[in-house]
Amino acid sequence: MADYEIAEFLESYATALGPEADGVIAEMGEQARDEGFPYVGPAVGGWLAMLARFADAERVFEFGSGFGYSAYWFARELPADGQVVLTEIDADELDQAREYLARGDLADRAAFEHGDAIETVDDYEGPFDVVLIDCQKERYAEAFEAVREKVAPGGIVAADNTVAGGSIDAGDLRAYFEDGGAAGGADRSGMNGMTEGIADYLDAVGAADGFETTLLPLGEGVSVSQREW
Repeated sequence: MADYEIAEFLESYATALGPEADGVIAEMGEQARDEGFPYVGPAVGGWLAMLARFADAERVFEFGSGFGYSAYWFARELPADGQVVLTEIDADELDQAREYLARGDLADRAAFEHGDAIETVDDYEGPFDVVLIDCQKERYAEAFEAVREKVAPGGIVAADNTVAGGSIDAGDLRAYFEDGGAAGGADRSGMNGMTEGIADYLDAVGAADGFETTLLPLGEGVSVSQREW
């Protein structure tokens, strides 16, 4: 079985085994596919829901929310007084997110913030039980630094596209980290901007005191970091 066939097999298998998507989630996925809009998909969405459960999450912050696909998965797992903070620079997409979460009776668990996510997080004290980083890849490390002290003990930081997406080169990333990353003096002079942004992020979270990171090889790759208790 070719590598791409294995990836598709695992994606469909994880989707079949994961939490059941409701009609709104299915419609959101259909919109993303019709428009060619980048989204995490149901296999990763199910894992985000599970991460929220593992963290017993009450508060979630998203750096980049699009029209609310990942936020919807999170919101379903939160208690009635929980909150997921959506951030989006595109006002139309944020309006769609409001509509979708309202249709799922989840809007009361959401805060909708229009503007730059890294500026927005300064307005929140935390702590956050789960953080999702899915903004401009070149700003992932900046996003992590902006939120790291607001992550609850035992809390989780997940970052999408840590393998692929856009112009990200998975081969360059693997070679770089197999050579030890920044800590090992690995060379990344040939990386493009998006790939280097992911390398910056993984170097930063890997060097951060009190965080341990692993890779979830579904979708376009999700790194999952937990803050120590």
